[in-house]
Amino acid sequence: MSEAIETTRKRLYMRSIRRGIKEMDLILTAFSDAHLGAMDAAQLATYDALLSENDHDLYQWVTGQVSEPMHYGDIMDRIRAEAVGVTKP
Repeated sequence: MSEAIETTRKRLYMRSIRRGIKEMDLILTAFSDAHLGAMDAAQLATYDALLSENDHDLYQWVTGQVSEPMHYGDIMDRIRAEAVGVTKP
């Protein structure tokens, strides 16, 4: 049996707010607060996979130091839009 979508959202929220580095805690908490409630199952699955990535990689993707893998492009654009003062070059 698969997980209920609300349970998935709660699990992903917890994974978002308790990261390895404080910067990612702040960035992903803001994103989660703004977007998790409206994300569909496919978007949640992509976000779930993204949260399995290394925080240092995520931070470099958010700040534009390194390009993210193509399959994360849409969600990373949304995360960058929530991050104050961070834009993609």
